[in-house]
Amino acid sequence: MAISFELNAESRSDTGKGASRRLRHADKVPAIMYGGGKDPEPLTLSHNEVIRNLEHEAFYSHILNVKVGGASTRAVLRDLQRHPSRPVIMHMDLQRVSESEKIKMQVPLHFVGEDVAPGAKAGGLVSHELTEVEVECLPRDLPEYIEVDVSTLEIGDSVHLSELSVPTGVTLLELARGEGHDLALVSIHVRRGAAEEEEVVAPEAAAEGDEEAKGSGEGEGAD
Repeated sequence: MAISFELNAESRSDTGKGASRRLRHADKVPAIMYGGGKDPEPLTLSHNEVIRNLEHEAFYSHILNVKVGGASTRAVLRDLQRHPSRPVIMHMDLQRVSESEKIKMQVPLHFVGEDVAPGAKAGGLVSHELTEVEVECLPRDLPEYIEVDVSTLEIGDSVHLSELSVPTGVTLLELARGEGHDLALVSIHVRRGAAEEEEVVAPEAAAEGDEEAKGSGEGEGAD
């Protein structure tokens, strides 16, 4: 079942820092909706409704239905300002979208198969180099997330952008920039502690070998 998000908004004419401060004291979030060939529209949102929606990862990369009065507008979240020390949303930027115009969005990566990857089973550390990628597509083609399969990775292996399977009509912008932009998304490597232990054991083994050789040499000389 496809996820959908709705934001109930009210138009506002009172703008500025003082007005925004009063809205926050009333548990409201000041917002602005722009784009789509229309003038920017200052809005007021319910802080509680915004917080509930933000609990869903998909909210950040989905097409949202913004209801103002009796009209519904499709938009995406472009910017979100949080209070630096309190759980308060300070401001939101929303951009209108058109079904005929491509949009650029950050889409989360979902990593699967880590529990069965041979490299992980062998004690390797799985490192996520990226957690999201920027895509360009029409609104109808926007994926909720992109899956990254790591189930076959051995220690030393990695998955790059070019190995992703993306829906038809979706372009990975970083990869489209050309040579040198096929970034690694996830890799499995030897844990630091294990590597250091190997380095310590190796010299000790070499030293023991030298002692044995020395002892053997002395025995031959005595004969």
